[in-house]
Amino acid sequence: MRHDRTAVGMLLGSALVLGALPAHATPGGAMLGNTCAGCHGTNGVSMGPAAPSIAGMSATYFEDTMLAYKKGERPSTIMERLAKGYTEEEIKAMAKFFAEQKPVPQPQKLDAAKVKEGEKVYKDSCETCHDDNGREPDDDAGILGGQWLPYLTYSMEDFISGGRDMPKRMTKKVKELSPAQIEAVSQFFASQK
Repeated sequence: MRHDRTAVGMLLGSALVLGALPAHATPGGAMLGNTCAGCHGTNGVSMGPAAPSIAGMSATYFEDTMLAYKKGERPSTIMERLAKGYTEEEIKAMAKFFAEQKPVPQPQKLDAAKVKEGEKVYKDSCETCHDDNGREPDDDAGILGGQWLPYLTYSMEDFISGGRDMPKRMTKKVKELSPAQIEAVSQFFASQK
């Protein structure tokens, strides 16, 4: 009889403890962010030239981008499928986490003459939307400064080919640029520290 009371007490105690836990708690932003490390690096600092760094990205831009992938509005080789696996609440948690991380530009071999030419192109054509040499996270255009050059090149190829929608203001400016100017401004963005 005494064992029965002990067992009942343990069951009631366990029920109280388990009842106090939320039925479905959203994992924290850091834990969710770790799932991105394989491509985007620890804390969003990419170590591979084909994937962008997302550390320091504005939360709004991150959320908008992930939701566009999730809804199939922004094409991608992998991100469309991955984004569908996250709830909007989880995306918000990741956005907050990555916005709090410090961007770390990667050293890369660049052409100094193209970087100099790219600075002129930037000032004439890009500065209005991409503040602080492309390093400003709150302009909601993504961080371009310090990104890997191959990623910047692939992104521009996607925009120009129509594989990715360009904002109207950007379309007008890009149409005025030669391929050499586009390459130069990409080198300029990649050179930012």
